[in-house]
Amino acid sequence: MSLYDLSLNGKGKVKSISGDERLAKRLSALGFTEGTEIKVKNFAPFGDPILVSVRGYDIAIRRNDAKNIFLREV
Repeated sequence: MSLYDLSLNGKGKVKSISGDERLAKRLSALGFTEGTEIKVKNFAPFGDPILVSVRGYDIAIRRNDAKNIFLREV
């Protein structure tokens, strides 16, 4: 399952990040590392971007990028 598939208030832990190296580095720098818990807090009116809570702060991430973040359910 990816971050893209989570519903509102859904939680998961990062299992892996796919995609190109540049995207993986950027997401890692933002705190999306293996084992980190993520919670979906809100969606923009048309569904893009997604507001998620990571390591105690909120970040908006594009749905296309969310498809590359694979999770384990909590």
